[in-house]
Amino acid sequence: MMRQLLPFIAAVLLTACGPRIPEEYTASRSLPDIYPDYINVTVPVNIAPLTFEMNGGADEMVARYTVGDTEYLFGGDKIQPDEDDWRALTALARDKAMTVEVYARHDDQWMRYKPFNILVSNDSIDAWLSYRLISPSYVGYEELTISQRCLENYDERVIYDNMLCSVEGAGQCINCHHYQQYNPGRMQFHARQNQGGTVIVYDGKVQKINMRNDSLISTGVYPAWHPWLKLIVYSTNKTHQSFHVTNPNKIEVFDSESDMIAYDVEKNEVTHIENAPNEFEVFPFWAPDGKTLYYCSAHFERKDSTGSVTEVVERGMELKYNLYKKAFNPETMQFGERQLVFDAAALNLSATLPRISPDGRWLVFTMASYGVFHIWHRDADLWVMDLRTGSVRPMKECNSPETESYHAWSSNGRWLVISSRRDDGNYTRPFFSHVDKDGKASKPFELPTADPDYHRQFLKCYNVPEFTKSPVTIKPQDFADVLKKEGVAVKYVPRLHR
Repeated sequence: MMRQLLPFIAAVLLTACGPRIPEEYTASRSLPDIYPDYINVTVPVNIAPLTFEMNGGADEMVARYTVGDTEYLFGGDKIQPDEDDWRALTALARDKAMTVEVYARHDDQWMRYKPFNILVSNDSIDAWLSYRLISPSYVGYEELTISQRCLENYDERVIYDNMLCSVEGAGQCINCHHYQQYNPGRMQFHARQNQGGTVIVYDGKVQKINMRNDSLISTGVYPAWHPWLKLIVYSTNKTHQSFHVTNPNKIEVFDSESDMIAYDVEKNEVTHIENAPNEFEVFPFWAPDGKTLYYCSAHFERKDSTGSVTEVVERGMELKYNLYKKAFNPETMQFGERQLVFDAAALNLSATLPRISPDGRWLVFTMASYGVFHIWHRDADLWVMDLRTGSVRPMKECNSPETESYHAWSSNGRWLVISSRRDDGNYTRPFFSHVDKDGKASKPFELPTADPDYHRQFLKCYNVPEFTKSPVTIKPQDFADVLKKEGVAVKYVPRLHR
């Protein structure tokens, strides 16, 4: 029922007894315009409290959360639920919806908006997420960290700070952190340039590995830990960056060469598993059974025999990456021949970043019109393949008009974290989507923050989000001390053996 607004509202909303619903308001038929957009999302039962504000602000807000006969009221100029109250709400709403009714005041006028739901899934999410925090690469890259955030609250910690080994003109760039089976005690990351190397952590042992070798075109990039073996597959790439003048994608990151290598952590041995001269192999990822390796490759026939980078720049839109796989025998450590999984080039598209659900059913990848570095491609969307049937479709329920790129599965296979630029087209934020047993994803929701305006003020991108079951406990300075030492040189072998 719509009530006539009075010149002055008599209700006192924020008293010592807490917020109250206004006695006089205008009822709107519209949903509230809130940021972040948490309207009708599905969230894990253990997620941190979702905070939000009105787009454009409000002088005052009240939100009523209802689950059955229980209700909670939260008020202020933003809605920031208390953690204890939020835990009580999500416990009540397991596998059900909490209804949220928002009231907002501008000057002396209150507006009641159409209620919306937040569905609380009983499927929990891994407690920790790690990522690289970096400015857009057309701004700078040295002032960056690998950080980790507890998804059950707002606790954020630095794993490693790039500036710990950057000295004046001798800069460093850290990237490509990755874990074996969500285990922070088995991780790796790269450092390039000054005091560069690959840092590998395995059950308390921290080593710096020098993967530079005359037999390889570069050190290892884009890692994929085997599910249980002391084995990491990398692509090894000559990567370049160029700037567009009129293209809305701003930057093009591309490879002029790339192969695939396997590294035995225990023996410190490395070998090629793919190095065809006319193929650009990249982005390896293991199936959960440890018997199949998926990856991407683009076929590129050079017209210029000098192998110039200029030719790749000029013909960059011809690069179309397909999805492939190779059988692997964990007993003999041998790989089979490559097999085509998905021919994106036949659709005049390019597929990258294959990620397989822990149950082995769903392969999610990123698709764009060309190239390999889809984080800079505004047309990049997520697609999903059912590995049982081979059917492929765009994940329309997850995609936006802006970039969707890097993504990762939670350990229970029920959540995807998605790198998306849907907020403003410039800054990458983590979004989370629930995936049911039929591969249907829910509307993605943004990483919750204590202040809902935080991401609008935070001028960094979240790059390469990865789930872990617990936090990395090695101190940043301990990593820096390892990086300042000489790296252990790898040994190149024709093939790996058990």
